[in-house]
Amino acid sequence: MSTNNLKTASIAAAAAGVVAQTADFARAQGADELLAGIKSNSAEKRTQAGFSAGKVGAPAVKALAKVMTDDNLEVARAAKRAMWQIVRYTGRPGTNEERRAVETELIDLLGDEQLVAVRREVLWMLSEIGSRRSIDPIAGLMKNENLREDARMVLERIPNRRAVAALKAAFEAAPEDFKPNIAQSLRKRGEEVAGYPCRKLVPKKKTDVKPL
Repeated sequence: MSTNNLKTASIAAAAAGVVAQTADFARAQGADELLAGIKSNSAEKRTQAGFSAGKVGAPAVKALAKVMTDDNLEVARAAKRAMWQIVRYTGRPGTNEERRAVETELIDLLGDEQLVAVRREVLWMLSEIGSRRSIDPIAGLMKNENLREDARMVLERIPNRRAVAALKAAFEAAPEDFKPNIAQSLRKRGEEVAGYPCRKLVPKKKTDVKPL
């Protein structure tokens, strides 16, 4: 490569770095403004802030999760709506990098240090944008009695064969009372499960009606 080409490449790399730093700074500022709007006493400002949340993206996710448990129920609801706005905004086509960043933040919110209500909401958010990376953290919650049903249904929704494998593994390890639920999810994913028929097809009352 010639000296001129090297200089051009160096300038281009430096420019790209400046653009990336500027974008990161803008998103950080946007996150601060978003949080201020969500926490506002004005319903109109909370609504406006929520509509702008999608473009702020990943930098606001964890901060919004904290506000989801605010004592002011309207503020808490606004924070939850803003998080969903981010999830749906990054779920649009052509946003792989943004979606991956938001997914990473959401996965971090599945830990035991978070309240059950927050983790449950995050699970359903991951059902919208979760990739293969989300499957193991979600499957880990199949052992949590408070969250296992949500985790099961979220795995059912993620279009990846690894999610099916996680459901199969959970089925083998599950207590007897939970096996029919997982079996139902496996059937929805096209898997046959012997010994655990769909509960909707099992008569609850005796009947004299005979099959034709």
